Amino acid sequence: MKLKETLENLEDQVKERTKELLLANNYNRNLIETSLDPMVTIGQDGTITDVNVATEKVTGYRREELIGTDFADYFTNPQDAKDGYQQVFHKGMVKDYPLDIKNKDGSLTPVLYNASVYKDELGEVIGVFAAARDITEQKKAEKKLIEYWESLEEQVKQRTEELAKSNADLKQFAYIASHDLREPLRMITTFLQLLERRYGDQLDDDAHEFIGFAVDGAKRLDKMIMDLLEYSSVVNQELIFNDTNFEEVLNEVIINLNVVISENNAVITYENLPVMRADENLMILLFQNLISNAIKYRSNKNPEIIVSAFKEGDHHVFHVKDNGIGIDPKQLESIFTIFKRLHAHNEYEGSGIGLSIAHRIVHQHGGEIWVESEPEKGSTFKFTIKN
Repeated sequence: MKLKETLENLEDQVKERTKELLLANNYNRNLIETSLDPMVTIGQDGTITDVNVATEKVTGYRREELIGTDFADYFTNPQDAKDGYQQVFHKGMVKDYPLDIKNKDGSLTPVLYNASVYKDELGEVIGVFAAARDITEQKKAEKKLIEYWESLEEQVKQRTEELAKSNADLKQFAYIASHDLREPLRMITTFLQLLERRYGDQLDDDAHEFIGFAVDGAKRLDKMIMDLLEYSSVVNQELIFNDTNFEEVLNEVIINLNVVISENNAVITYENLPVMRADENLMILLFQNLISNAIKYRSNKNPEIIVSAFKEGDHHVFHVKDNGIGIDPKQLESIFTIFKRLHAHNEYEGSGIGLSIAHRIVHQHGGEIWVESEPEKGSTFKFTIKN
């Protein structure tokens, strides 16, 4: 009687346990089947032991057809799949292993596989559980990005070729300007002056004045051509960066401007000037233009010009401060425009290209230039040079 009761209890326990196992199995199966990612279990011999619906869809085969077959046969490169499978056994898992699944219809799906070993109750490895993440959209995005970069590279190449052609045309123009354009101007000036000398006693005061206007206009045009050539040479010049001592640059500028400095009793001082990489010749031209401008547009006082610099982040900020006549705030934005003049020719000489050259040089060194000024209160030209 007791034996019968014991057997019945055991049967009930087995039924209950079986029911629990079935529920757990159904629960796990439902979890696997609801996944949108292909999931497979693989035995130690590399054969498939189970798959979910997502795997059926991505391969084109039914579950019954897949179970018992070599898992590597469903990839474009079976050896890569086998190598990844072996890595799981050696490392315990693999992450984001790239493979391409081939469908029965010939279509391919790029995936990243994540896999780990699974063990029995005794802790013995009995197989591999693998899940694949479809990266088709990611691959499409990467392809578009590559096509975009290739398109950009082609545009850059095309723009570079256009720029090279433009530079070549500019150099050709510079040659024409320096020879073909200036020669007729010299002839006009020469013959006008010859006309005045030979027939001067037959000309009235108005005629002399008209000839003077014509000669002066021709000379100013010739000066503009020469200034344009200088601007062109700066634009096309290949930069040569060296460690540049800016105090030596200022000393060179003072020597170059010695005559105009003496004639105007100008005083030039500098402080805290750095040593940094720059094109020394262009730096000399830059400061020469700014300082000569400061002397030219002097006030009634003797010109006083202070050059200073300080480091700020990845660049140095330079100041060129003067006590000159200053600039109308309305003119500050356009002052660096090529051939922009703020005064009449009879007030101040020049073509208005000096600040354009300064602007170009600063930009070639990766910096910015601007000016702060008020009429009768002097001006401070500020610019940055990258370290």
